[in-house]
Amino acid sequence: MTESLPAPATTDRTPGAVPDASLPPLRPGLEAFIAGLPKAELHVHHVGSASPRIVAELASRHPGSGVPQDPDALREFFTFRDFAHFIEVYITVVGLIRDAEDVRLLTYEVARDMARQNIRYAELTVTPHSSVTRGIPDVAFMEAIEDARTAAERDLGVVLRWCFDIPGELGLPAAEETARMACELRPEGLVSFGLGGPEIGWPRPQFKPYFDRAIAEGLRSVPHAGETTGPETVWDALRELRAERVGHGTSAARDPELLAYLAEHRVPLEVCPTSNVATRAVPSLAGHPLRRFVEAGVPVTINSDDPPMFSTDLNTEYAVAARLLDLDAAGLAGLAKNAVAASFLDEAGKARLNAEIDAHLAAWPR
Repeated sequence: MTESLPAPATTDRTPGAVPDASLPPLRPGLEAFIAGLPKAELHVHHVGSASPRIVAELASRHPGSGVPQDPDALREFFTFRDFAHFIEVYITVVGLIRDAEDVRLLTYEVARDMARQNIRYAELTVTPHSSVTRGIPDVAFMEAIEDARTAAERDLGVVLRWCFDIPGELGLPAAEETARMACELRPEGLVSFGLGGPEIGWPRPQFKPYFDRAIAEGLRSVPHAGETTGPETVWDALRELRAERVGHGTSAARDPELLAYLAEHRVPLEVCPTSNVATRAVPSLAGHPLRRFVEAGVPVTINSDDPPMFSTDLNTEYAVAARLLDLDAAGLAGLAKNAVAASFLDEAGKARLNAEIDAHLAAWPR
């Protein structure tokens, strides 16, 4: 299997949401620089990336789901009271994915949205258990995502890879089934194994045997941790699940020892600023700990998590990061290279994407 990047597709770009007005202003010209910047995204969810247009289309195909069919009504539907409400809404949307064609359509259209933002490589977090338990045969699910992956690379110049994610709120049976599908039905694009869902009430150590199995099969460990709980959850992810990257890790900012460990061992955090505000993991963008992570020397990548649900996209998240960190074009290119370095793309693919980033920066007016 080659992970090298194809030539980029030529596509129109669409703007994301307007960042929090309480942040410092974006430096002049950087919005255009971000739009053209070749990017990798490492923390973005499959179903959570469904645009209002696609969600509305799926809702019309499956009436009675409780999901609005009007894209405008979806904005209100995607307004979350707290993290628990976000999970409730997310699961409702998952219920719209009812057959293999739904899976293929969703996956390809997510890639199309990524191409519009010049995302060249993405590790998409997929939760196969959620679809398989709703009646989609496991083999058909794998074939659908792989068909969409191949088509996206061919048509759009977007390289997709998969992280199979345990829905933690469903406990050990879901972990067992996810590990089985990852290890026994392993699709060509699968590179990593993750853990999502609520953290409160679902300690990370209980999932250790399933991560051990996946790691033994050559998959990389990338659990969510420390988004809605304290630093101890991040420690558990590192010690028990052998995390190579940590999803969110927001609460790590409260533990200087943990920050020092992440910096020393070069464990990247997959930071999703707007998501953290939307789910109330942090009170505001201005209060986000991103700057503290960077000042502590922790590797960080910038990501959109569930972009349409949070009225954002990766371009918007880069603009937020630029405002939080007071970055210029070179600083933004450095953030993009952080994602490449932290990715599971092969060395040839990393070199090509880094060269694209360098070329974009070199061509930028200074």
